[in-house]
Amino acid sequence: MSDTVGSALLRRYIGRRLTALRLQAGLTQEAAAQRLQRARATLGRMEEGDERVRFRDIEVKAILELYEASEQDVQLLLALTAETRNGRRKSWWHDYTETALPEWFGLYVSLEDSAETIRQYEPELVPGLLQTRSYAEQVARVPAEYIEEDEVERRVRVRMERQSLLQRHRPPAPQLSVVLNEAALQRLAGDERLLAEQCAHLLNLTGQANVSIRILPFTAGLHGGMASAFTILDFPNDPRTNELLEPPLVYVDTLTGAMYLNKPDEVGAYELAWRDLVDRALDEEASRKMISSAVEGFTSG
Repeated sequence: MSDTVGSALLRRYIGRRLTALRLQAGLTQEAAAQRLQRARATLGRMEEGDERVRFRDIEVKAILELYEASEQDVQLLLALTAETRNGRRKSWWHDYTETALPEWFGLYVSLEDSAETIRQYEPELVPGLLQTRSYAEQVARVPAEYIEEDEVERRVRVRMERQSLLQRHRPPAPQLSVVLNEAALQRLAGDERLLAEQCAHLLNLTGQANVSIRILPFTAGLHGGMASAFTILDFPNDPRTNELLEPPLVYVDTLTGAMYLNKPDEVGAYELAWRDLVDRALDEEASRKMISSAVEGFTSG
C-alpha cells in the first residue's frame, strides 16, 4: 500500500478504524485514555490522524486489546501502523509545513497529494494546479500588502511544487477535472501578455490524458457554482479491505481559512452543483477553441 497511499490519508484511515473500535467497545476517549494510562489528547491525536503520532506496536496492541478487537482487525491495524514508520514516501510538502503553508491549507495539500480524482470549479481565477509562475505571482500579491514579498516567493514555490503531482507515476497521478468560468480567461493578471501566456499554458495542459478543462460560458446563465469556488476530492480504496480510505471531501477556500466538508448531505449538495456545472459547460473541444480564441485576442494587438 505504501506506493499508492499518502501518509496523511493512511493516518486518517487508521484513526477512523480506531474510533470505530472504541465506540464499538462502548468507551469514551476519556475512559479509554484512563484505562490505557495515556493522556486523552494523545488518543485524540491518534484518532484524528495527526502526523506527529508515532504508532508503537506495544501501544497499538494495548489499545486493540482494550477494545477487544478481532484478530483480523489486530493484524490489519498492526500492519497499517507499521507502514507509518517504515520507509514511507516522504511527500514534498513536508518541507513546507512550517513555512509557506498556512496551517489551514497544509491539510488540504496533504489530502490533494493522496486523492484519486480532483474536481474543481473556479469562477474568477485559473486554479493553482494550472497556473504559470508569472500568473501565480500576481495572484499571491492580491490584496496588496496582505503578505510580505518574501512570503509571496515561498507560496509561489509551493504552488509550482504542487503541480508535480499531475506528472507523477508512483503513486499514479490523480485525474484532474476543472470547470473554469469564462471570466477567468478575460480577467487580467498583470498584463495581456501574461494572461496570453497563461491561456496558452491551459491549451498545452488539455493535451494531458489526466487533465480535463471545460469552460463555463457567460451564456450558461445562472448555475450551480454561483455561491463560490470549490474542490471535491475523491480517494482510493484500501486494497486490503476494498473500503474507501477517506470519504469524499469538499474544500472551500477563503482569504484567511478554509472549510472542509465531509458530511454526506454537504458533499451531496456540492455533487449536485458539480453536475449542474458540467451539464452547462462547453465540451472539451469547444473549450479548447474558446481558450485558443482568448490567446489570439491577447496576442493580436
